[in-house]
Amino acid sequence: MTHTENVAIAKNVNLIAHLDIPGGGQVEVRDGLAIVGHIDPPHGTSLIDVSDPSNPRVLARINLTGTASHSHKARFAGDRDLMVVNSEMYDRHFLRKGYEIPRLKAEAIARDGREPTDGELASLLHAPVERMAELHAIAEHGYQDGGFKVYDIADPSAPKLISFQRTGGVGVHRFDCDADYAYISTEMEGYIGNIVVIYDIADPTKIREVSRWHIPGQHVASGETPDWDGVKNRVHHGLRAGDELWVGCWHAGFRVVDLADIHNPRTVAAHNYHPPFPEPTHTVLPLPHEIDGRRIAICVDEEHPHATGQPHAFLWVFDVTDYDNIQPLSTFHVTDFDAPWARAHLDTDGNYNQQRPEIYGPGAHQFQEHMRDNLVYCTWFSAGLQIIDISDPLKPVERGFYIPQPADGFPAPQSNDVDVDKNGIIYLIDRVNGLDILELTE
Repeated sequence: MTHTENVAIAKNVNLIAHLDIPGGGQVEVRDGLAIVGHIDPPHGTSLIDVSDPSNPRVLARINLTGTASHSHKARFAGDRDLMVVNSEMYDRHFLRKGYEIPRLKAEAIARDGREPTDGELASLLHAPVERMAELHAIAEHGYQDGGFKVYDIADPSAPKLISFQRTGGVGVHRFDCDADYAYISTEMEGYIGNIVVIYDIADPTKIREVSRWHIPGQHVASGETPDWDGVKNRVHHGLRAGDELWVGCWHAGFRVVDLADIHNPRTVAAHNYHPPFPEPTHTVLPLPHEIDGRRIAICVDEEHPHATGQPHAFLWVFDVTDYDNIQPLSTFHVTDFDAPWARAHLDTDGNYNQQRPEIYGPGAHQFQEHMRDNLVYCTWFSAGLQIIDISDPLKPVERGFYIPQPADGFPAPQSNDVDVDKNGIIYLIDRVNGLDILELTE
């Protein structure tokens, strides 16, 4: 169903069309074709004809078997008729608790002379006892379906699976790719948390690993020891810009990786602003042009449950001219007063709701992963889409915004990802339901 009756709160942005589809994690558009990776299985990937933006039409849907995995990211492989999608453990933040069960059992046996009950395990894992069967299944069998798939989309109405490259751990999260390589963020055996694995996809029937890059401390199998807990520091994903990969590293800030020798990725710059800022680094990308003789990079953190009194995730503007002296120039925020659903994510006691279903607050998440001018299109979860002009990097200016109505039965909009096509048409996906097609009017 498509319509344009969606009542939204907007400034300088018009709704062209709305398409009712399952909630998405990523949208990318090329030459009149949009691809959307969906959050919840069994929905996998939708291919949508947007050659007429006012009349989007779903051409094909790829559904998943079962609910063990989701496929919420999808990208074109450069200008080729190929689509790459991820395969990642669904509900991974909860289900990875299952990997702790063997250790907890061994500790209980050594301490108490018996295995712990499900109630005791649930208490130790901070998990509902009624979901212990799911965690036991992970403890016993693990997760075997992490990786990425490559599809032939020469006929977008009939995508054909070419290959499924399996990786490790809980699988693949967000990633970048071009015509020759895929820059995959995935867990791998011997590492703690996601790393970058670069694959040659020039021949998608014979995918081969080229190289790996990780934060020092992640490769525990080689004797490295992290100075952080769990997967707090890890790769979110990297974006290629020229011969560099710009990598968001969660609570370790960001890194710039030299790919001149793609077989030997080499860190050439690092910047970390954690602490004091509580939200993790999600995406970082330099502009393709200088502003007033300076090289500028845009960086965004991702909103997560956090203590009241701490700032929501926001957008950063960095001067990256000198890699030895990276400097923050400015930030852009959406205040609670600007977001009509600013408190929808809170419990009655005023604390962040961390129960299912997840409700993300009015903090930032993701900007469009290519830059042609000085406009940044960035999603802010319950505060929708914000369009920010950084022509003066010291003074980012709001050019427009679009805050959609919540999906039926959900307490707030959950704007998750955005792309902008060559004609300036904006594609905004909600985590829960719906694709909005928009235009900036001024």
